[in-house]
Amino acid sequence: MTTVRDQYEAFPYPERDPRDEKKRLILGSPSLPQEIDHYVFGGQRDWSHPLRILVAGGGTGDGLIQLTALLTQYGKPYEATYIDLSTASRKVAEARAKTRGLKNITFITGSLLDAPDHGPYDYIDCCGVLHHLPDPDTGFRALRAALAPGGGMGFMVYAPYGRSGVYPLQEAFATLYGDTPPKDRLKAARQVMQNLPAGHPFKSNPNLNDHKSGDAGFYDLLLHSTDRAYDVQTLADTLDRTGWSFAGFTVPILYDLSRLAPVPEGLDPIRAMAVAEKLNGTIRTHTGYATDTPRSTASGRTRTLVPHIKGLQAAQLARAVAQGQTPALDTDGINGKLALPIQAAPVIAGIDGRRTLQDIAAQTGLDPISFGGLWTQVEKALLPWGMLVYSNVLR
Repeated sequence: MTTVRDQYEAFPYPERDPRDEKKRLILGSPSLPQEIDHYVFGGQRDWSHPLRILVAGGGTGDGLIQLTALLTQYGKPYEATYIDLSTASRKVAEARAKTRGLKNITFITGSLLDAPDHGPYDYIDCCGVLHHLPDPDTGFRALRAALAPGGGMGFMVYAPYGRSGVYPLQEAFATLYGDTPPKDRLKAARQVMQNLPAGHPFKSNPNLNDHKSGDAGFYDLLLHSTDRAYDVQTLADTLDRTGWSFAGFTVPILYDLSRLAPVPEGLDPIRAMAVAEKLNGTIRTHTGYATDTPRSTASGRTRTLVPHIKGLQAAQLARAVAQGQTPALDTDGINGKLALPIQAAPVIAGIDGRRTLQDIAAQTGLDPISFGGLWTQVEKALLPWGMLVYSNVLR
């Protein structure tokens, strides 16, 4: 039987060339410093203290490189530990870090189940890993045991509905080629894929693309030996059962039931998100944050918070708003438009990742009531799309 370790030794994932680090930095959620601050530390972390980081199941290093490269760029101290079962994946991650000249990283070949032996950590990145464990609950519990008080985790786990068609193929290929070496298994599966009827759920699912990104992506999507998906309710129950408190998804609008149907009075928020997931049917992964104890994420009600805009430059967005434009938004098949009053343009233009809301209000010359009203509209428009977060990391 091909093991998870066998897979990633043969096909380190995601497929990366360390030489590309000279040309670009791959960015994404989770583990952007601004997001970490927003969801885990309420937007008010003191970044002069080193952030103790664990990248659990770090693969070829996307999360590790993103987080440590940005903290290095920002001049913020950190101590990072990378753990992964695959020596081939670790080799790629180490080469990427070396190309960038990143320091203060300890590389360990091993299991994330041993994380408590190396901690505690203020922040844990675990992206695309827990759903590949034979018993995922043990992984959730091990990472919780490795967490320092007041810390949190950025996670990504697979979701079922946006991956329709994947699991029947995984089961079929496991039956046909379960004892076949990885490279032979890949070749045989690719041949079979050519014979699938046009009506197969996988072929008609526009949400899937990993199999088009190369051998490692094809194998990870369709030939993985240990793979499960979590719907919203199952994920929430798992976090609760293993000692975590759910802090939020990075793109809340995907889980907003009110966008799709009337919300029954008194419906539990988790159940509402679970219904929205079913109605959407497009969510492939759940990306979000969890903490050790329940606490609110950052909110503009605190005037000392520092806002950041993701995805668009604040100046670019401010110009569009000033001209009465409504920029199109799109995520996981969900479309919308950003509609804000022209009066909000100077407020948005003041966002530079360093000014507090109080600073921006003073710069615009608006009285507190006028500024508060405009900022409420900005926050209401941007937060659901994951475009607005609060963080001190650039101060």
